[in-house]
Amino acid sequence: MSSVLSPQTWPFDLSLLPTSAHLVGGSVRDALLGRKADYLDLDFVVPGQAVETARAIARHYHAGFVVLDPKNQIARIVFEQATVDFAQQVGNSLESDLYRRDFTVNAIAYHPHTEQVFDPLGGCADLKRRLLRMIAADNLADDPLRLLRAYRQAAQLDFTLDEPTRTTIHELAPLLGKVAAERVRGELDSLLSKAEGTPLMRLAWADTVLGTWLPNLSAYQIRQLVAVDEAAACLQAHRPEFAQLFKAWIKEQTPPGFHRSWFKAAKLSRILSPDGAIAEAELTHFKYSRAEQQAVLAILRGWPLLAAIAQGEDARRQQYHLFRTVGNSFIALALVGLAEGVPLSVLDGLIDRFLDKADPVAHPHALISGRDLIEQLDLRPGPHMGELLAAVELAHAEGHIHSPQQAIEWVVARRSANR
Repeated sequence: MSSVLSPQTWPFDLSLLPTSAHLVGGSVRDALLGRKADYLDLDFVVPGQAVETARAIARHYHAGFVVLDPKNQIARIVFEQATVDFAQQVGNSLESDLYRRDFTVNAIAYHPHTEQVFDPLGGCADLKRRLLRMIAADNLADDPLRLLRAYRQAAQLDFTLDEPTRTTIHELAPLLGKVAAERVRGELDSLLSKAEGTPLMRLAWADTVLGTWLPNLSAYQIRQLVAVDEAAACLQAHRPEFAQLFKAWIKEQTPPGFHRSWFKAAKLSRILSPDGAIAEAELTHFKYSRAEQQAVLAILRGWPLLAAIAQGEDARRQQYHLFRTVGNSFIALALVGLAEGVPLSVLDGLIDRFLDKADPVAHPHALISGRDLIEQLDLRPGPHMGELLAAVELAHAEGHIHSPQQAIEWVVARRSANR
């Protein structure tokens, strides 16, 4: 058995686990597949006293504890490198509980005290066939997010979706409109975050699963996702020092289970409307954070500027305005640009500037401040001060000035010329 099925790898002692408890869900599935994760996520089903069992274990180890669902008796223990959930068995038996789950490969139970696998639905056979097969249509309808989760899990596991399951999902697709935006976004983000998700995004689109949430999604936009994947592979080979930034993200706290990266931001920008106002409404509809909205909208604003540079408007002034507009979203914009046909030779120079933190075009910094203008030129505060400082910054980016003294002299000359 894979190590996750061995209690020696767990953050608590097996003696504290009721003999009636079974390990279920994704951890069993992944263990049987030989998949390993950096973070342990265990789900146990017990016939009774689920919350009390979790509370006792948490108290014993001084671990975090929270009741997730008082009505259905579901509680969570949070260890430093593991999350352990306990849920009350649904129905009169373990088998009836498993029959209420989504897919057969997620309906395999493991009894740690006897080391026996319980598989009433043939999930182990589907694991060998690498097939994702539903248990019942009613189970999918009970939680419509499972309709989209099927594609995410197929991508995650590199499985094929069972044809009758696809047919049922297509028929039930309108029910996805009843699901909370945050839950839909989580599954969508997962599909967008890795190249392996693109074929399943295409399949979900073909099966009309995304129709409720992305009614205007087109075949061209799906092809653009493929193009971004190819662009990422190209830049990984050609500019690895830049490509390593794709998995990074802006300085924002990321809740567990959320997928935020510049790679995903680039792909997200491809499935939204090119109109900034409409795209912003779409992002708001999905409940994206304001920081992530601004990052994606910057990609949309920057694309016309990058396209103009690619067409020959490549003066330092145009580059300066591009970087001022997009900031760190340039990481994602480079992917979008390559996907849209911007020559790599054009991107190379921009990437060089972006990677050079001292570059005045990509990373402009103030040579002088408003206080300098007040003290050295006896200027009064006002809107004109900001305009002068912006003009100094542009002059620095264009290479006309290089020091604070030159900046002061440049301001004096500019003011004299305008009198």
